[in-house]
Formats: sequence, structure tokens, C-alpha cells
Amino acid sequence: MSQNTNFIDPQILGGLDNLELRARVIVEGFLSGLHRSPNKGFSVEFKDYRHYQQGDDMRHVDWKLYGRSDRMFIKQYEDETNVRCHILLDSSASMAYESGGMTKLDYARTLAAALAYFIMRQRDAVGLITFDEKLRDYLPAMARQPHLMRILRTLHNVKPGATTDIVSPLENLAQNLKRKSMVILISDLLTDEARSITTLRQLRAMGNDVMVFHVLDDQELHFNFGDSSEFIDMESGESHTTSPGAIRSGYLEQLGQYLDYCRSECQKGGVDYCLLNTSQPLDKALYSYISGRGGRG
Repeated sequence: MSQNTNFIDPQILGGLDNLELRARVIVEGFLSGLHRSPNKGFSVEFKDYRHYQQGDDMRHVDWKLYGRSDRMFIKQYEDETNVRCHILLDSSASMAYESGGMTKLDYARTLAAALAYFIMRQRDAVGLITFDEKLRDYLPAMARQPHLMRILRTLHNVKPGATTDIVSPLENLAQNLKRKSMVILISDLLTDEARSITTLRQLRAMGNDVMVFHVLDDQELHFNFGDSSEFIDMESGESHTTSPGAIRSGYLEQLGQYLDYCRSECQKGGVDYCLLNTSQPLDKALYSYISGRGGRG
């Protein structure tokens, strides 16, 4: 596939208040740059009927039944989608950090919106979980257009919370999955990364496809601070004043080790890993999603 996409600067996206518009701009721009798209099947094994609800796709109305009963019914199918995808969004306090553009949380929820928009375009089902130290929002995976709007409204209302607990929502999801699914975690992983990655690998071992989008700010990645600065932990409130130049080399060395660990441990367990810089376009994330699906398809 070609990567000659019209990349969208995150700062330009940040000026669009409407999350649906952001998602559409990203996805439509991304799709326009592809020479080909995945060709996935669509199961149509009939199962049952249910009453029509406003917003349902009129193509699934049984018009013969309507002619006999004068009431509208929607055909339901045994398995209407290829994939059930669950997006887990970290909304902890550390995700509120930004160094001159979008916060990590705004970047992450824009990514979540674009993925949901894209996945539903593929006629797959998508659900959403937001969390900090507790589970905050849960929307089960569905493939109806009104459901996409519920996801977008939920993402629009997400606020930075408290400390981070990635393991609990992942374990809760694992216990409630009724079929093999795709699990996408969007987080800065500023928590116990070893336990988090172990839990992700367990989900993968259960037969699920698992992907991590590791979202970090440009300054977290490059540490280009100037004079003496105070650094405050956004979750604990602990602060330190230091000269960035004196610690930059050591910081970058430890950061490199940390990122190598996250990447290698994910990959060893069959978990797809993608590092994202909030100063860069989100197209990379969509390419990673497509590549991950295609590599297993």
C-alpha cells in the first residue's frame, strides 16, 4: 500500500472541536492514499428479527414482512461482522500532559474516534472502555451507526482522571469476552508496564488479536527542556527541580531501555506495538492497524 497520504498535522486537528469531523478527516484522508484496501468477507447467516429502531440501516428492513404486518422489522444475523474490536482508552491524569499542542489524552481520543470510524466503515463491530484507576465508561462492541455516535459522544466527554490501573480493565474484559476479539489499548503506559504487558500477552494467548498504541508527548521522547525546571508527577503530585541538561543523557538512555522493553516484550507475546508521538500525524496508527489485521489475515 502507498503511504502518500495527505498527512494531517495534530495541531490543525486540535482546532476542530467536532470529534466526528476529526475522525472523518483522518480516515477519509487515509483512505484516499491507499491503492488497495483489505477485502474481508461478510457473514449473512440469518438468525432472527427485531423491531426497527430509528437510525437502523434501512437495507436490513424485511419489506415483505412489512407488507404483511404494516410494521418494520430488522433482520438479525448470527454473525454480522468479521471482527469485534474493543478499544481501551487510558484517561488517567498523566494523559493530560502536553508540551505545546494536543494533550496525550486529546490525541488518544482522536485516535480512538478515527479507529472506531474506520472499523465501522469496514462493517466490523467496535466497543469502547475508558479507565484511569477505575473503569469509567463501557460500551459493548456493536456495528450500528447510532452506536458510533454514542462512542463519539463518550470520547468527547472524557476527562483526565486519577492514577492508572491498566491491568484491571484488561482482566475484566478477558473475563467477559464471549468470542475471540481484537483488543486495542491506547495509553502512555506510565504505570507498572511489566504487569500491563503480561496481561496483554495473556489476552493474546487466549486467541485474541491485541494491539498497543503507546502515546507519548514529543518532550517526553526528546527532553528538549531549557533552563532549570520543576518536574511534577501529574498523578502523585511529587515534584523535583533540576537542570534538564544535566540529566538529559541519562533520561534518554533510560527512556530507550524502557521503550525497547515495551516493544520487545509485546512482540515476544504476539502483541502488536506502535509508538506514537503526539506531534506526528495519526496516519501511522491506521497503517499499523491495517498491517496488524493484514498480517494475521
